[in-house]
Amino acid sequence: MARRGRNHVDRMPIIDRESSWIRFNLRVLEEAEDPHVPLLERLRFLTIFYTNLDEFFMIRVSGIKQQLVAGVQVAGDDGLSPRQRLQRLSKDIHATLERAETCLVALVEQLRSVDIGLVRHEELTPELQARWNAWYIERVHPILTPLAISPVLPFPFISNLSLNVAVYVSSDDDERLVRIKIPDHLPRFLVVDETADPTHPPMRLMAIEDLIAANLHLLFPGMAVDRAHTFRVTRDADVEIHEDEADDLLKFVEVELRKRRFGQPVRLEIDDGMPRRMITELQEGLGLDNIYTYPMARLIDPTGLNRLLQLDLPQHKFKPFVPKVHKDLTGPGVFQRLRQSDVLLHHPFDSFAPVAELVRQAARDPAVLAIKMTLYRTSGDSPVINALLEAVERGKQVAAVVELKARFDEKNNIEWARRLEEAGVHVIYGVPHLKTHAKLCLVVRREDDGLRRYAHIGTGNYNPVSARIYTDFGLFTCDPDITTDVAELFNQITGFAMPERFRQVLVAPRFMKDRLLELIRFETAEAREGRPARILLKCNAVTDRQLIEALYDASRAGVPVELMVRGMCALVPGRKGWSETIRVRSVVGRFLEHSRVYWFEHGGTPEILIGSADLMERNLERRMEVLVPVRAPEIRRWLREVYLQRYLDDVGRSRLMTSDGDMVRERTDAVTDPDVHLQFLRDLGRR
Repeated sequence: MARRGRNHVDRMPIIDRESSWIRFNLRVLEEAEDPHVPLLERLRFLTIFYTNLDEFFMIRVSGIKQQLVAGVQVAGDDGLSPRQRLQRLSKDIHATLERAETCLVALVEQLRSVDIGLVRHEELTPELQARWNAWYIERVHPILTPLAISPVLPFPFISNLSLNVAVYVSSDDDERLVRIKIPDHLPRFLVVDETADPTHPPMRLMAIEDLIAANLHLLFPGMAVDRAHTFRVTRDADVEIHEDEADDLLKFVEVELRKRRFGQPVRLEIDDGMPRRMITELQEGLGLDNIYTYPMARLIDPTGLNRLLQLDLPQHKFKPFVPKVHKDLTGPGVFQRLRQSDVLLHHPFDSFAPVAELVRQAARDPAVLAIKMTLYRTSGDSPVINALLEAVERGKQVAAVVELKARFDEKNNIEWARRLEEAGVHVIYGVPHLKTHAKLCLVVRREDDGLRRYAHIGTGNYNPVSARIYTDFGLFTCDPDITTDVAELFNQITGFAMPERFRQVLVAPRFMKDRLLELIRFETAEAREGRPARILLKCNAVTDRQLIEALYDASRAGVPVELMVRGMCALVPGRKGWSETIRVRSVVGRFLEHSRVYWFEHGGTPEILIGSADLMERNLERRMEVLVPVRAPEIRRWLREVYLQRYLDDVGRSRLMTSDGDMVRERTDAVTDPDVHLQFLRDLGRR
C-alpha cells in the first residue's frame, strides 16, 4: 500500500478500543432510556449495561493496569500513557454511570406504576420487620462471618464481584472496621409481602444487604455498631493460558479458573454515603486509588433486578414470537434436500432446530460414517450435544473440538469435554496458542456415487438459547469445494496438518487477513480506474489497523464504504482526506447483532462472505476462524437486496457515527421509522 506523505494529513485517525467500547455500552444504556421500549425490556437493557461494565473492568481495565504496574510508558493509539488512559476511562465511566443511575431511578419509579416497588427495611410495618428479622436469624445469621480489619492484621481477601457490608464496630476506646461478605447463594432481592402469585404484581422487593444491615447488632452483642455501608470489588479475570507449559490442558485450565477469583483488584464500588476514612481503609487494603473507585447512588450491582424479567407482564415486554422452521428443512431427508441447493438460516427468525436435526439425522442414518463439530459455547441441555452422544452410541466416528479457552465459559466447556470423552467422542482442545472460534459441523455420508460431505458453517455458536437472542447465520451446503476445505481444516485442527491453501473457505490466521486486504485493494484499484466499486461490511467490531488503513485508502480512491458495526469501531468516518466516503452505523435493539457479512462489488460479480470472524487483530491473527463464500444465487440476492439493504435503510434502531467518533441516533418517528428487527419479525407472519 502506498504511504502518504508526512505533510499530507496528521497521523491516521484511530479511536482506541476502550473508548469505542464505552460508546457501545452507552448505546445499550440508550435502549434502557428509550421510552418507546417496553418497561421490563428497558430494565433488561440496563442490567446488560452493568454486566457489560463488569466484564470490561475484569478484562480491559485490568489489562491497562497490568501495563501500569509493569512500568509500560509507551503511548497507545490515542497518544496516552497507561496512567493517562485509566484517568480518561475513569472520567468517561463516571459520566456513563451518572446516566445509568438516573435511568435506574426513573425505571424504579415507573415500576411503582405497575405495583412493583423497592423498599428499605425501615419502611416495612413492624409486623413485616419482625417476620423478616426472624427469617434473617434462621437463614442468614448462622452463615455470616465478620472479619475485622486492623493495621496489625492482614487485609481480608475480598472475592471477585462479591457483595460486602462494611461497618465500624466499637467498644470503649477500641474501634474496628469489619467486613461481612454476603453469601452468593442468598437471593439478591427478597419479596417482602406474601403473595398468592409470585409471577405477578403487586410485589415489593428489599435488597438482601438492607436486611443484613438492619440486623448487624446481632453479630456484635455488647458493641456499638455504626451505620453499615455496601461495597463490591472487581478483580482481573483474564485467564492467561500458557499451553506450552501445560502437560494436561484440561487440568491446567481448571487451575487457572480457580486463580481467577484471586486476580488483582481493578475496581472498588461503594455506596455514596460511605465515609471518607472507610473509603481510604478499603483503598489502602486493596491497593487502589481514586481512579478505580466508583460511588453508586442507588444500588451496587442492580443486575439482580433481572428477576423481574420473569414476571407475567406481557404488556411490558416485547411481543413474543415463534421462530419458523425453514420451509426447505422440515421433516426427514435433510441430506436429499441439501443435494439440491444450499440453505441459509437466519436466526433468531429461523428456528435453530434444523441445526440440531442435521446432527440427529446424521446420528441415526446408517449411511453416515462420521460427524465432526467445533463447540465454542453451548447451552446446559444442548440438543446438539445429545445428538453427538447418540451418534457415538450408534457406532459413528465423532470428533468434537471443544474450546477450553472460551472466556467465562471455561467451566461449562470442561464439563462438556469430560462428558463427551467418557461417552467415546474424540475430544480435541483446539490448536495450540489459538482459540478455535470457527463454527463448523461436518457430516461424512456413504452414497451411491461414493462418499459425500455435508457442512454447516455458522456465524454463531451451537447454542439454542443464544440462537433465540442473537442475529446469526447458518449455511448448509454440500458444495464439494467448501466441504473439502472444511474437512481439511478439521484435519489441521485435530492432526496439526498444514494445508498449502484452501479452495473457497477463508481461514484465519494464515489466509483470511491477506485475502480480505486483497478484496479491499481490488475495489480501490477499480475506483481509481473509474469502474464501479463498493464495500459493505457487517460485523461486531472493526479494530485491525491494517484493514482500517486499507479502508481509508479505498475511501481516498472514492470507494463508497458502508460499515455496520455493532460494537467497537476504531475507524473514524467522514474525516477529510481520510474517510469521506465511509459511513459507519450501529444497530442495537431487541436482538444482539452477531452475524458477519462481507460484501465486495468485485467487478460486477460480488464476493459475499459470512462466518465467525470480526475485523479485529485477535480474530485474524490469534484465532482459528472461518469465512465462507455464499455461492447460491438466490441466497446472494437476498443477502444484498433484502438483508443488507434493510440495515442500510434502518433509522429506527441505527446510530450513525460522526467524524469525531460519537454515535447519533437517526430516529425521527419511532412509530413509522424502519426498524430492521421489526421488519424481519413481520416477515414471519407472511411465511
